[in-house]
Amino acid sequence: MEEVLTGLPPVVASDCRVLILGSMPGAASLQAARYCAHPRNRFWPLMAALADVPAEASYGERLVALQRGGIGLWDVIGECRRAGSLDSAIVRGSERANALVPLIVSLGQLRVIAFNGATAASLFRRHVEPHLPELRRPVQRIALPSTSPAHAAMGLEALREAWSVLAPWREGSAHGGTGLRAQA
Repeated sequence: MEEVLTGLPPVVASDCRVLILGSMPGAASLQAARYCAHPRNRFWPLMAALADVPAEASYGERLVALQRGGIGLWDVIGECRRAGSLDSAIVRGSERANALVPLIVSLGQLRVIAFNGATAASLFRRHVEPHLPELRRPVQRIALPSTSPAHAAMGLEALREAWSVLAPWREGSAHGGTGLRAQA
């Protein structure tokens, strides 16, 4: 049965350099009120490998580690109708975008918006891009493979390689860490 779903709040510090946007949290994430809560979602193992976010840390500690590393996390869609967790089940026309335009404009150190999956990139182009003013600084946009368990055919190593393209925007974080790093 299709439900009206409301997403999660942003996890974004004012010195964010890399903003990772998903489409809309899945059922497990919404139920737990935590990003990427499904046990087979590879986001947190990926952040452990690329951004020194301790895998064994509590959820709150992982969020703090992301922010200290200059990484922000949110979703393109803040509300929609959907049955289950799949992006393909989002009812077109029911989407209400999160307030990304004012957020992006306010982030003076933002250098890249990374989309966790093709659907997030598509939703951004449809709901946010037309309303985004020209920014005074270059902000790259990169669609990356989804970490969702629905896309489990791509293994963690391949995801790590694909997501390592974010490393140049994270090196030399304002907090002294290296943030996302390429793997040798």
